[in-house]
Amino acid sequence: MKSRAVWGVAGWGAGVLVLLVGLPLAAAGRLPDPVATHWSAGSGAPDGSMGLWAAALFPALVWAVVVVFVAFGTGRAPLRGWALGALGFGGVMLAGTQASIVRANLDAAEWRRAGSLTGWLVAVVIAVALLAGFGAAALGRREAAAEPPAGAGPGAEVPEGEVLGAEGPEGERPAWMSSASNPWLYLLAGLFALAALGVLLAGLAGLTEGRWQWLTAGSLALGAAAVLLCSSVRVRVTGRGLEVAFGPFGYPVRRWAAEEVESARVEVRGAARVGGWGYRINGLGTTVMLRGGECLVVRAKGRDFAVSVDDAARGAALLDSLTVRKG
Repeated sequence: MKSRAVWGVAGWGAGVLVLLVGLPLAAAGRLPDPVATHWSAGSGAPDGSMGLWAAALFPALVWAVVVVFVAFGTGRAPLRGWALGALGFGGVMLAGTQASIVRANLDAAEWRRAGSLTGWLVAVVIAVALLAGFGAAALGRREAAAEPPAGAGPGAEVPEGEVLGAEGPEGERPAWMSSASNPWLYLLAGLFALAALGVLLAGLAGLTEGRWQWLTAGSLALGAAAVLLCSSVRVRVTGRGLEVAFGPFGYPVRRWAAEEVESARVEVRGAARVGGWGYRINGLGTTVMLRGGECLVVRAKGRDFAVSVDDAARGAALLDSLTVRKG
């Protein structure tokens, strides 16, 4: 988990850094030098400026300091929520502010003639930044809560005699649980998200025009969400049956009641066999393929559902024993 958080912070930090520097430089031919960077609260007229390169590099330097300061918190479970929340909010806020500055200076003869900051644009930036912050914080808290105790491996089992029927969040403690993730799918989702943010900021900054930019940003954002949902999975067996939760937020969730499970087994599958990575549907049934190797395969309602998780043999055995009890 710590490694995944570090790579996520590094990728987000680098992506936002590119946007902060790239936005003003991409519009350099249409910007005055220096550019207006501060506006009077009373009149709304520009009253401060920076050189073009300074305007590009200063927020990037601020962002680098923020990333370094916040990054240590992502490796500690109690701090991960607020650390990722601050990183999500700060990145979108800085990038949105940079887009607002570019838009105000666009095609101005000199910085004193720059336009004022548009109210609707400021409102959009703040709203998106808050959404990103709350989402990242929720993700950090969920990942920290799901992190196993030190020394616990995947597929940890409740001690003998407490497998079923003990108190828990749903009245029954899980008999078996396991999870799996694919870092390459996380990376792909991040690239889609950064591309969506880049297209959105370019439109807000006035660098591009037309409906296509909003359609492109929306399509990239939907692609990022779809890939993210298929990037990780948590599997749990309880007295009620089987539960498979998708994505870092654990939603959506597929559930099979114990009486619906006809059988469970372990089968070795690879991406080439099932048609690729992620959520695949073909002649083998449905497969959630995150890494090649052993998969937990469940037969329910005449169809097979397979998911690649660690310790699949124990999960299959517990499901089979549960099916026998319910039968």
